[in-house]
Amino acid sequence: MTKSNRKKKKNKFKKWTAKLHLWLGLSIGLIIFIVSITGAVYAFQVEITNLVRKEVIYNKEIDIDNKKTLPLKVLEQKVNEYAKVDYPVHWVNVPMNKNMNYVFYYYERNPDTWNYFDEFVIYQSVYINPFTGEIVGSFDEKNSFFNIIKFVHWSLLFQSDWGKYITGIPTLIFVIMLITGIILWWPKNKKSRKQRFWFQWKNIKNWKRKNYDLHSILGFYSSFIAIIAAITGLFYSFFFMQALIYFVFSGFKTEYPDFSKYHVEYNAQERVDDRLEKMSKKVEELYPEAYGYALDFGHEHIDEHEHPYFSVFVKQLSYSYHINHEVIFDENTGEMLYNHNYNDKNLGQKALAANYDIHIGAVLGIWGKIIAFISSLVCASLPITGFLVWWGRKNKRK
Repeated sequence: MTKSNRKKKKNKFKKWTAKLHLWLGLSIGLIIFIVSITGAVYAFQVEITNLVRKEVIYNKEIDIDNKKTLPLKVLEQKVNEYAKVDYPVHWVNVPMNKNMNYVFYYYERNPDTWNYFDEFVIYQSVYINPFTGEIVGSFDEKNSFFNIIKFVHWSLLFQSDWGKYITGIPTLIFVIMLITGIILWWPKNKKSRKQRFWFQWKNIKNWKRKNYDLHSILGFYSSFIAIIAAITGLFYSFFFMQALIYFVFSGFKTEYPDFSKYHVEYNAQERVDDRLEKMSKKVEELYPEAYGYALDFGHEHIDEHEHPYFSVFVKQLSYSYHINHEVIFDENTGEMLYNHNYNDKNLGQKALAANYDIHIGAVLGIWGKIIAFISSLVCASLPITGFLVWWGRKNKRK
């Protein structure tokens, strides 16, 4: 093949890449803007919530080493007396730092609806002092600002079982757009390389040129982080992405570890009253340095499904979920059946556990969140600047 033919073939490839980039962008631009801007808004949800709720998160108890917390069943009763709702407590978040209050959650989800507000029948948190049983605060999580932002990001406020595809499919297309964008950005020669890496606006007054640079240069620098965010976001929309991540990081294993052998049939006659206390005590004995754990009360719920086994989720770090442990219990007696420590997990399991924190940047702490926040803002700008590039060229031709 001659040099001239190679050049023509290369130009033809870039031409069709540009067309693909354009039409995909015009078709999903609005959804990508919404998903990206809500992702940026949600980035510091934990930090802002902890700041706003500081007075109810922490108690002022002194000499806690010589005090005992009230039994969980007693605390549950006090929470029910306060909340006066028609549904049972779903779970409780128990911090290892007893200067922090316990948080009880009412959570009922009706899957037979079409929108977020009907899907979540109730999602309410109640903060309680574990030593005195005093209710110090309660919040309607369902209608809270950040939770609504989260589900706009997740499903555009449609029913989440199928609404996740409304955002998931455009996100999958967005990955293709990011790749085609890198191809289009790639400099033709050394001379054009300089202006592709940074803004050369010293003698530029044309807004179209500046807008094009904003789209291409910012798009290039954010694309690598955006691809990671998009792929980890696809994890929540498509099972194949979960399977693929596990397959790659586990060394091409196709079967996830099965703990169903620890399943114990529910028997009301065998269920002992102090089983939650036994579970709680065992978890705190195993992981005294952890941040906290979540304990399900085992009541029936609207969307109740068969649990293969009863497990307690243990969160090791305050700022991230990626290091966690799982302790499996007999749900009737409270006896421990298996301790699944983080260090015993294979790399595939660790990758799945880290997905959320990679998605929001929390795996790198506050600096990771800042990077994710900036990247989300840039991604939100790309549909706008891209549309203006197309609009400018269209009007120029006319």
